[in-house]
Order: sequence, then structure tokens, then C-alpha cells
Amino acid sequence: MINRYAYKTIIGRLIIAEENNQIIEISFEEKDNIDYEDQKETPIIRKAIKQMQEYLYGTRKEFDLPLNPKGTLFQKAVWEVLKSIPYGETWSYQQVAEAIGNKAASRAVGMANHNNPIAIVIPCHRVIGKRGSMVGYAGGIDRKIELLNLEKQYHRK
Repeated sequence: MINRYAYKTIIGRLIIAEENNQIIEISFEEKDNIDYEDQKETPIIRKAIKQMQEYLYGTRKEFDLPLNPKGTLFQKAVWEVLKSIPYGETWSYQQVAEAIGNKAASRAVGMANHNNPIAIVIPCHRVIGKRGSMVGYAGGIDRKIELLNLEKQYHRK
């Protein structure tokens, strides 16, 4: 059974979902009047929002959550690489493609990023264009910039 719970945060409303005590989704919700009938706050969801709040206020730089993102083998390989991008740093799509062993896969990396079901914890916001351009983010470019600025602010603390 999938459980979901919605939270208001300093970067907007987040939906956190878990199944079998593993986080399967953290996403941004643009509507404030969501009323999920199946909304249920579980211990692992509470742990996830606690860690998310710590991250947003600069006291957490790494997450310690059981994750189970749903995706293809390729997507999961990309998401694993994304988790290795250090806090406060950015990589290009090309760098991620090279890290998975396929330097020609930049566009496919972009699509895997777009389909990342666990925002922030799997830090697709840390992937930028080759020349430093802010391209593509499911939560919106403004939010991507906000997250990168947040990490830049707390990176050296």
C-alpha cells in the first residue's frame, strides 16, 4: 500500500510517498488545496520530512533514507550517479553520462533526470547544462536556482 502526505515548506508544498517503508516519491505540488483521501503520515514519511527540513535550513547535507524509486535500469543507474554529486556542486549532463559509462547519453540522462521521482534527495537539481546554463527541472528553473543557491549558502558552513 502506498502512503502519501503533503507538507508546506519554505520552497513550496512537497508530497512524500512511501511503500513498504521505503520512500518512492518526493515531488513538488503546485496546488494548495490537495486533499488525498489516502493521506497518511507514517514513521518513514515523518523521518523524510524531518531530514528535508534540516536540508532546507542548512543543517543536513546528506540524506539517510531508504529509497525505492520506480524506473528503468538506465534511469536507476543515472539516479545512483546523481546521489554521488557532492552537496554544493554541480555536474553537467555530459559528466553524468560519462559517469555511467556512456558519454553519448547526455540526452537520455536529461530524460532520466526529468523522470526522477524523488526530488532533492536524488539531487537532479545539481545537473546543469555543459556551459553552466540552468536547463530543465521538474520543479521549475526558479526552484532549481533556489536549491542551488541554498546549497551554495550553506556549503562551507
